[in-house]
Amino acid sequence: MVQEPVARRRRSKDEAGTPRRIPSQQRGRERVERILAVATELIARNGSDALRMGEIVEKADVSFGSLYQYFPDKTAIIRVLAERFNEQGRQCVEEELVAIKSAGDLQAGLSRIIDGYYAMFLGEPVMRDIWHATQADKLLQQVDAEDMEWHSQAFFAVLQRLWPERDHMELARIARLTMQLVAAAVRYAISIEREEGDRAIALFKAMLPADLGAVR
Repeated sequence: MVQEPVARRRRSKDEAGTPRRIPSQQRGRERVERILAVATELIARNGSDALRMGEIVEKADVSFGSLYQYFPDKTAIIRVLAERFNEQGRQCVEEELVAIKSAGDLQAGLSRIIDGYYAMFLGEPVMRDIWHATQADKLLQQVDAEDMEWHSQAFFAVLQRLWPERDHMELARIARLTMQLVAAAVRYAISIEREEGDRAIALFKAMLPADLGAVR
């Protein structure tokens, strides 16, 4: 993208909020997956603020040594869960963007992306709490910023393909703002009652311009 992308920081394995290492052996991977599954269950039940390392140790049947071997703190656990959910969302978005072959496909394609994200959040309630955690924690805000950068870049590539003659800076601004608005609409919808959320999503899709190429 023409605009300078969000820098990806090189994270130290000992940095707070960063997983220490990825196990290579199956036994270690299974232990990590058990830890993450328990953490997901606890977050879904009580919220990320109430997540405690001691409770994870008890429920996952691992020692504190094993837990801290992979995750120095609960922020590191939430980071991994957030990145996994982000990757899941990116795969869905990528499929929809590939399907956009002409300018006439844009509105419908964006609508499907909005519906897909909304359904994901509704289907995985823990995603809502993890999203709030990434917004509230400065150590996790970078995760959200990197995910938004990916979406902006991906949509920018589509706009470039459709309008190669357009000014790249202009297309970059359209791509970035569009994806920011999509994320904001979905996150607003999941923060209110389901019926009102459905209405908000329908209204936002109706507000999408029929001809994005005409936007200047």
